[in-house]
Amino acid sequence: MTVSDAEFRAVLGRFPTGVTIVTTCDGERPAGVTINAFASVSLDPPLVMVCIDKRSHMHGLVAQSGIFAANILGDHQQDLSRRFAGQVGDRNERFRQTAYHLGVTGAPVLDDVIAYVECRVLAIYPGGDHSIFLGKVEGLGATTGEPLTYYRARYGALDMDKDASVVPGGRE
Repeated sequence: MTVSDAEFRAVLGRFPTGVTIVTTCDGERPAGVTINAFASVSLDPPLVMVCIDKRSHMHGLVAQSGIFAANILGDHQQDLSRRFAGQVGDRNERFRQTAYHLGVTGAPVLDDVIAYVECRVLAIYPGGDHSIFLGKVEGLGATTGEPLTYYRARYGALDMDKDASVVPGGRE
């Protein structure tokens, strides 16, 4: 059975994800791109992974710099997500309009995100038209706020006011 791009997207689009902006530095210039392929991998040692399209300007930059930050967006940051997802225009404009500081690794950390993890690249694995960057967490932080989500090609937010009770016998 052959799976078409459209079928693949339609089915996987039903898996809700969070939205992150992965940042690094191109020499002294900050660089970033919106992605939703981000996940924790290990607690000991603390590892995460991000998947970056091989055609993206960020692919070579993260591989060369050996550092990245995954900035986890809040539900108020759809515009920021769209700005960093853009395929056209001056990539430097993204940071002229965005407050950030350099973290412990030297990667840009966006100031108004609800959480971030800074990493050093441990390994890069092939993943079809993407590469899987495995990062060792060197710094992190979080604040209050609800996450920005992406589901079926649309932005959304979690309704945290609903009862999220733990099932008896389950774990929190």
